[in-house]
Amino acid sequence: MDSLAYQLAGHFAKFTKPHRGYVVAIDQGTTSTRAIIFDAKGDIEATSQLEHQQIFPQPGWVEHDPMEILRHTRRVLADAIAIADISTEEIAALGITNQRETTVIWDRKSGQPVYNAIVWQDTRTDKIVAGLDDNIRKVLRERTGLPASTYFSGPKIRWILDNVEGVRERAERGELAFGTMDSWLVWELTRRSKRASSSPGKGAKHVTDVTNASRTMLMDLKTQQWDPELCEALDIPMSLLPEIVSSSEVIGTVKRSGPAYGVLISGILGDQQAATFGQACLQPGEAKNTYGTGNFLLLNTGTEPQTSTHGLLTTVAYRLGSQPAVFALEGSIAVTGSLIQWLRDNLGFFDRAEDSETLAASVEDNGGCYVVPAFSGLLAPRWRPEARGVVVGLTRYVTKAHITRAALEATAFQTREVVEAMNADSGVPLTSLKADGGMVANSLLMQFQADQLGVPVTVPKVSETTALGAAFAAGLAVGFYRDLQEIRSLWQERETYKPNSTAEERDAAFQQWNRAVKRTYNWAEEEPSSHNA
Repeated sequence: MDSLAYQLAGHFAKFTKPHRGYVVAIDQGTTSTRAIIFDAKGDIEATSQLEHQQIFPQPGWVEHDPMEILRHTRRVLADAIAIADISTEEIAALGITNQRETTVIWDRKSGQPVYNAIVWQDTRTDKIVAGLDDNIRKVLRERTGLPASTYFSGPKIRWILDNVEGVRERAERGELAFGTMDSWLVWELTRRSKRASSSPGKGAKHVTDVTNASRTMLMDLKTQQWDPELCEALDIPMSLLPEIVSSSEVIGTVKRSGPAYGVLISGILGDQQAATFGQACLQPGEAKNTYGTGNFLLLNTGTEPQTSTHGLLTTVAYRLGSQPAVFALEGSIAVTGSLIQWLRDNLGFFDRAEDSETLAASVEDNGGCYVVPAFSGLLAPRWRPEARGVVVGLTRYVTKAHITRAALEATAFQTREVVEAMNADSGVPLTSLKADGGMVANSLLMQFQADQLGVPVTVPKVSETTALGAAFAAGLAVGFYRDLQEIRSLWQERETYKPNSTAEERDAAFQQWNRAVKRTYNWAEEEPSSHNA
C-alpha cells in the first residue's frame, strides 16, 4: 500500500459514524477568495475572505494577478483554521471551487505565471472567436455543448500564446502549463516548497476536474477527454493541458508549509457546479440559481447530455469518482452582483453593497428607468458579444434610488429570460427555484424574482452553497460524508419567497425590459456574432 493509500485508509477509519472533524473548502471567486470550514452537518465553523484587485487594462479586458490570488489563498486558509482553532488531524479533506473559464499559464519549473490571469468576463478574444469557420463552430457545439464565445478558456489560451513574447515557443517545448484557477491552486498546494527542492515544480499535480474542463471549448462531453481536433483548430499544444479528473477523488496532499500541511485534496468543482451540488440538486429536473458576480442557473438533466436549442449551454454538473457524469443545462449571465459593485465603486451610489436594498426600497418602483448591464456583451440566452450596457427611460424624476432599484430588477429580468429558455428546452416548466449566492440576502430582489418568475424562490439555511458543494465532494471521496442521500438530508431551507404580483404586472415590466435590451445591440465596433447559440 503506497503512502497516499495508507493515509486515505486512516481517514476512512477515523471519519466513520459518529462524525468527527471538519472539511475545508477554498472558494476562489471572481472578486474574492474564501476559506470556509464545515462540520459534519454542513454548518459553517469558520470563514476568512480577502478581495483581490480587478485589473482593467483596456475596455473589455479583465485580469487578475495569479500571485495575489495565491497569497490570499494561503492567508485565508491559515486564518480560517486559526479561527476554528482546530488541528490538521481534525481536517478530513480539502475541496476547491473556483471561478470557471478564467485562464492562467505558468512555468512548470519556476511556477511563475507568464501573464496575468484572463478573467471569464474578458472579451479581448473576439477576433479569435470570429475567425472560427462555420464547420468548427458546428463541431464545437456538438462535442462540447458550448457556442464559440469569448467566455470560455480556449480562446484565452490562444490569445496568450499569440500575444505574449516567447510563450508559444516555450509551450511547444513543454515548459508551460495551462489551468483554470483550480489547476493553479492545486499545482501550488501540491508542489514542494523552494526550501525542499531546487525544482519547485517537482511533485506538483497538474489536474483539473471534468466540470472545469467542460468550460474550455476543448473537451469532448462524451469521452470527457481533450479533443485533438478542437485543440488543433484553436492552435493550442496539448502538452499545456492538465489531466482531467473526477470532481470527487483523492488528488494529492498539501505539501506547502502551513496549518494545512498534509491535508488531502479530494474535491474540485467549478463554482456553479459546486453550488448545484451544495444545493442538493441531485435528481433530473432540479435547478438552482446562483446570484453572485454574475447569475448562473443550472438544471440537472441526468447522465445524458441534453442539447439546447434556446441559447443555453450543455455542461457537466459533476462526476463522482468512477461513476457516470451527471450533466446540466446552464444559463450564464455575465453581470448581476458586479453591477451593484459598479454602482458602489464607479458611481459612488452607496458605501456598502448591502446598502443597495435600503436605497432601492426608498422608492416604490424604478421610475420608468431600466438598466441593462451588458458590460461584456450579453451571454445566455441572447449571445450578443457586441452589446454594451445602457440605462434607458431617464427623466428629471429619476434618482439614484430608482437606478439602484432598476439595477436589482435587471438581475431578475435576466434570470427570467434564462428560465423561459430552460422551460422551452426541457419541456417541463420550472415550478420552484433554489437560490444562493451573496445577493440572496437582498429580500427586495428575492421577492421581485419570485414575482417575475411566478414561482416560489427558496433560499437555503447555508447560503454559501458554492463552498459547501466543494466540501461535500471532498468529504465524499474520503468517507467523511457517506453518500448522496446524506448530502440531501443536510440541505435545509431558510426562507421561501412566494409571488404576489399578477401575470399582467410582471409581463408588462418584462416587456419594457426587452425593449431596453434591444437598445444595447450593435454598439461595439466589432460585427455582431453570426452564431446562434
